[in-house]
Amino acid sequence: MEIFPRIHHPLFYVLLLFSSNLLTFYLSSTSHSHSTNPLQSSSAFHSPPLPSITLPSEYYSFTGPHPLPFGRNRNSDSSLFSPPLAQPCLLSSSLLTTFLSYSVNSSCPDDESLSQKLLLRGCDPLPIRRCKPASPKDPVPPLPFPDCLWTTPPDRNIHWKAYSCKNFKCLVDRIKSKKFDDCKDCFDISPSARERIRWVTNSSDPLDFTINEVLSLAKPPGSIRIGLDLGGGSGSFAIRMHEHNVTMVASTVNLNGPFSNFIASRGIIPLYITVGKRLPFFDNTLDIVHSMHVLSNWIPTVVLQFVLFDVYRVLRPGGLFWLDHFFFVEGQMEEYVGIIESVGFGKVKWQIGRKLDRGPELKEMYISALLEKPLKNSW
Repeated sequence: MEIFPRIHHPLFYVLLLFSSNLLTFYLSSTSHSHSTNPLQSSSAFHSPPLPSITLPSEYYSFTGPHPLPFGRNRNSDSSLFSPPLAQPCLLSSSLLTTFLSYSVNSSCPDDESLSQKLLLRGCDPLPIRRCKPASPKDPVPPLPFPDCLWTTPPDRNIHWKAYSCKNFKCLVDRIKSKKFDDCKDCFDISPSARERIRWVTNSSDPLDFTINEVLSLAKPPGSIRIGLDLGGGSGSFAIRMHEHNVTMVASTVNLNGPFSNFIASRGIIPLYITVGKRLPFFDNTLDIVHSMHVLSNWIPTVVLQFVLFDVYRVLRPGGLFWLDHFFFVEGQMEEYVGIIESVGFGKVKWQIGRKLDRGPELKEMYISALLEKPLKNSW
């Protein structure tokens, strides 16, 4: 006999979800107001309250919560299934409404730019949709290993609508343009391209570590087997590690270019996540995390510290974090060095140098560091 009657009306669950988030927001805001950490208290921003909105029925169909077919599950200690959905999704309700306005069991809207904008606004994970995404009209099968590693895929294998370039020649030629684009030179993987010598050729610049050098510093040698390239560009670092028998996953977003498809065409798994998302790996599991350029001074300092602690979390004790060309301005050095050091890594290699490609008058700087999660007492 049930003491309380079951409530099946979907509005009840929506109100329950909203009130739970508002309570969490209130409690977290109250606890933050008593913080004595200067890095935390330097941020005066708090999450805005959830708006009163009406969304398409697919939102409620997805988020539920849904009763579990066999009742209470002892692992979740709940009889309901609640698919993950980030609070910022509700703060971009207009975009979310457009994203979820489609015909079920049909083709999805051709809206890669819209969905990525939602992701970059913090709506990560996006709601799952019951429709089929836009695809290339006449693709060909990918090349086998090892031919795929350093071969540009055919243009017909990419759905180009979301990008200003409509073929790979255009992407390669962007290096000649003064207009800013992310990773302007990394789609050129021809034998003479810069992408072919990165991380494998010795350099007179102490900021340029090589893969051989980094792997030789692992304790014991050969203990680097699996890892993540955070902000993996076109996948070349992951491929170079593959050539050293290290399995890498490369995270990316498609900033005006088909980075995910390009990485996949080369035989590397692309992880489509934004900076600031909790890394989808369990604690103490990865041997190495590498990041080049994506972690830099464009990220709010508090968020950067969260990201660095998450890198620390997923590395096993003794694992390595290769912070490759971290960019900042000279006057920010004390602040960023302090943030990096606050996490608790040991310094295996540490180099600071000037970034001169835009002129010395800008006083731009780089840090390249090889950091180790302590083998003992890392908790």
